[in-house]
Amino acid sequence: MDFQGILNQIQSKQVIVIGDLILDKYIEGKADRISPEAPVPVVEVTHETVRFGGAANVAYNISSLGGLVEVIGVVGDDQNGETLMRMFDQSGIGTNGIFIDPDRPTSTKSRLMANRQQIVRIDRESKAPLAERASTVLVESALSSMADSDAIIFEDYDKGVVSIDFVHQVLKKLPSHPQPVVVDPKVENFWDYKGVTAITPNLKEASTAVNRPITDDESLISVGCEIVDRLELSSLLITRGEDGMTLFHQDADSQISADHIPTQPREVFDVTGAGDTVVSVYTLALATGTDFLTAAKLANYAGGIVVGEIGCVAVTPDQLMEIVEENAG
Repeated sequence: MDFQGILNQIQSKQVIVIGDLILDKYIEGKADRISPEAPVPVVEVTHETVRFGGAANVAYNISSLGGLVEVIGVVGDDQNGETLMRMFDQSGIGTNGIFIDPDRPTSTKSRLMANRQQIVRIDRESKAPLAERASTVLVESALSSMADSDAIIFEDYDKGVVSIDFVHQVLKKLPSHPQPVVVDPKVENFWDYKGVTAITPNLKEASTAVNRPITDDESLISVGCEIVDRLELSSLLITRGEDGMTLFHQDADSQISADHIPTQPREVFDVTGAGDTVVSVYTLALATGTDFLTAAKLANYAGGIVVGEIGCVAVTPDQLMEIVEENAG
C-alpha cells in the first residue's frame, strides 16, 4: 500500500469540519498529601496548557497532516472563545464559518491532572439548540464552502451545532458536489444520517443504536450489517478500543464485507482524542480517492499514535510514516 503517496496527496485536500468546537484545558501538578478539609488530594499546580477539543481537534489533525481546513461552529463571546480563535489562527485553520454567540459559553473542558492522572473534569457548556440566527449563518457558511471542498466532516459532540436539519441541507447539495461526507455520530441522532458516505461510531455507540449488546465477532458483524443497511452507507468504521476497529463496506453488487483491523501494540496512556484523529485521517484518505480498507488502516495507525500521549494531540505525516514503516518491517 502506498501510504506515502496518500500522505503526499493529502497536502492539497480541502475539508470542511462542521461541529461542536471545544477548548480543552489541562491544569497539571503534583499531589503528595490529603487535604485536612476533605478526603481529597491537594494538587500543587505546576503548569497549565490549552488544546483543541471536539470538532476543533478534528480540524487541527487535518491541518497538522497538511490538509486545508475550514471550521464551521460556534464559540461564545468570552475569554475561552478568544483563546480558541487565536489558536485557530496560529494553526492556519480557517474561521470564516465560526459564529460568535454572546448568549452561550464557549464549550470548555478543564481537567485537573496530578501525577499524570486525571483527578476531576469541569465542563462549561450549553447543550441547548442554537438560536435561529446562529443556525442560519452556519448553514449558509457550509453551503457556500462546499463547491471548493474535497470532503465534509460532521463532528457531533451533542452540544447543539449538528442538527438533523443542518445535515439534511448539506446532503441536498451533494448531487452537484459529490465529495465524501463522514459523520462521527452521537446516539441521539444516529438514525438520521441516511445518505452520508460513512459514519465512525465506537463500539458502545453502535451497540446502543441497535439496542442490543455486542459480545463477539458474530454479534459485531450482525450489528454492523444492520447499520450499513438501514443508513444505506458506503462504509461504516466501528472503533473498538484495544481490539482495533472493524470496517464494513459495500461492493459493486451491494454485498457487505467486514474487515477486522487489529490495533498496533503500544502503551496506552489516554484515549482522549483518538476518535477525532481516526475520523480526520480516514476522511482525508477518502478525499484522495483511496479505497475504504486502505483509508481505515491508515486511520488505525494514526489512532495508535494518539493513545500513547496525554490529552488531545495531532499526528504529523512524519509520525504516521514512522509507525507505518515500523509495522511494515
